[in-house]
Amino acid sequence: MPKTLRPFFRQELGSYREFLLKGDILEAWTHLERAHILGQPYPLEHTAVHFKMLLLGIQTRNAREIMGQIPRLLAGGLKSWAGAIPLGNTGGANVSAWRPMPIPNDLQAIIRQANANL
Repeated sequence: MPKTLRPFFRQELGSYREFLLKGDILEAWTHLERAHILGQPYPLEHTAVHFKMLLLGIQTRNAREIMGQIPRLLAGGLKSWAGAIPLGNTGGANVSAWRPMPIPNDLQAIIRQANANL
């Protein structure tokens, strides 16, 4: 992950932890999805977000999420490495692992800015 993008990725993970500690699971999940969008092109970050999604699925006893995250955790980093990611995909088990999705405008701006500063 480029150094210019890393602070934004870490900010989303920090917000995830903050909302999780407050017990706001839905808002915590939203920040994991945003971290997924930012980290998806990078194997380590992509895999790390899927691991956190798996842990949250376990914590909330969400069987669908647990079962959905296991293959994503195993294949996500490989898909990043191969450049075979569906851009904008939020990473949860509620969407196909192959489905591209619109990237929120603020994240588009962050990604453009980070890439321009490479």
